[in-house]
Amino acid sequence: MRLLILNPNTSRGVTDRIREAAEAAAMPGDAFTTTRPAFGPKLIVTDADAEEAKRAVIDTVRNYTAPCDGIVLASFGNTGAEEVRALRADIPVIGIASAAFATARALGGPFGIVTFGAGLVEGLRAKAEEAGLGAALIGISHVPVADFGDPGTVQHRFRAELAALCAQMHAKGAASIVMGGGPLAGLAPVLARDCPVPVIDGTRAAINLIRSVAVDHAEGAARRSGASGRG
Repeated sequence: MRLLILNPNTSRGVTDRIREAAEAAAMPGDAFTTTRPAFGPKLIVTDADAEEAKRAVIDTVRNYTAPCDGIVLASFGNTGAEEVRALRADIPVIGIASAAFATARALGGPFGIVTFGAGLVEGLRAKAEEAGLGAALIGISHVPVADFGDPGTVQHRFRAELAALCAQMHAKGAASIVMGGGPLAGLAPVLARDCPVPVIDGTRAAINLIRSVAVDHAEGAARRSGASGRG
């Protein structure tokens, strides 16, 4: 399976974390290209950030010419998803928020979100509500710091704090926990070792979701192409 995994922000460190998470989910024969736009915000926090990142995502996808079976948009804003689907209607396009929330819905019961910055809370809540899971969301917890610093290193610097937040979320009654934000890519399997309920990684969830449909999607496209060539 050939995937373009696109970090909509320009942080090299965050892109590295996303790449590591993707490679950990790879199977034999997979070929993943993880990249970031040439321009845009280092982290998407404000509406203005999101608009600039959307333009950068569209530009990156337009200029990507390698064979591709699917695209993962690795931000919790699902940045540019509708526009990218219009550009690449031939392949599945999945944002990590959509994939993470689909997993929480499938697991059932109340769930919580754990993230690293207070400024991300309302955006994460909005995405959960957009996914129709507002009633199931029991809370969003974040690391209690005023300045989280380099987003590419937050999961390493605040691992103990994030683990404690997961434990607290479980104690509140969460049946599953979503790690909120691209910079936390790959951390869920680590925290899951000491957490009694599933901890959901959006990047892994998106890859697995595309994997479940990409082969059938490609075979269907091939059949349609073959049929149109007859006559």
